[in-house]
Amino acid sequence: MVKIADELQQALQQRAINGKPSGTTSRTLARGEGWSVDDVVCTSGPQDRPFEEQHSDFVIAIVAAGSFQYRASTLSRSAGGELMTPGSLVLGSHGQYFECGHEHGIGDRCLAFRYEADYFESLLADSGASVSSLHFARLRLPPLRELSPIIARALAGLVVSDTPWEEVAVQLAARALQLAHDPSADDKNIPPSTLARITRATRAIERHPYAILTLKDLAQEGRLSPYHFLRSFERVTGLTPHQYILRARLRNAALRLATEPVKVLDVAFDCGFGDLSNFNRAFRAEFGMSPRAYRRSARI
Repeated sequence: MVKIADELQQALQQRAINGKPSGTTSRTLARGEGWSVDDVVCTSGPQDRPFEEQHSDFVIAIVAAGSFQYRASTLSRSAGGELMTPGSLVLGSHGQYFECGHEHGIGDRCLAFRYEADYFESLLADSGASVSSLHFARLRLPPLRELSPIIARALAGLVVSDTPWEEVAVQLAARALQLAHDPSADDKNIPPSTLARITRATRAIERHPYAILTLKDLAQEGRLSPYHFLRSFERVTGLTPHQYILRARLRNAALRLATEPVKVLDVAFDCGFGDLSNFNRAFRAEFGMSPRAYRRSARI
């Protein structure tokens, strides 16, 4: 994840050096009949006005680095907006109008999986998801444990060249469909000031993913009391600060295990775990296997 975030920073620095206007660049990594996957880098910031776009396909995008506000209407809400942070999924339905804004930070990088309507409908039928409509009922999924293995596998594809992208595309769609139509999703109207405060905190975590960041430290970054910060952070991101930091560290550990010939012990220490046994325990809980087993499976 650090390497992926560094590449975003390089794009932002290049934009500043060249003086070019901000914008989005997209690089197609793979495509097949009815699906494609793109590496999308956006260099927009607070000075750039968002504009309305329309999804031409169904989209499930993994946020790899940076953050932004994603606004659109859903079946359950006439209008809404979500803070998109690393590890979360952007959900877009065919024909849906949307806006992406960077009011509180500059730049983001996403791994965007696109599905043509007929292909997506067949995946919906095969997935067994119990839904009454083809459209997503929400705009995002937070970095849930159920999504960790497939997200780690997909992000590794930004580093290695032999990723089975069609398999990843199908697995991601099936898992997202099952989770995105949970009827417990609630209608959240989050004030812009709260989004700004939580964005500052998530960007601080992204800048220093392995630092010891206490609840008090993060609350100060967001300019809130620890009590109000904790409530606001969980409401916006879907996770507590501890869960958010732990999941970010484990995603990076999985990426390194899949793409680098480094010792498990070094990965544990480099990713902010002071004890190998704690790392092994947390990794197994997140991915359902030991770090060594994960490395073997990632290289098959």
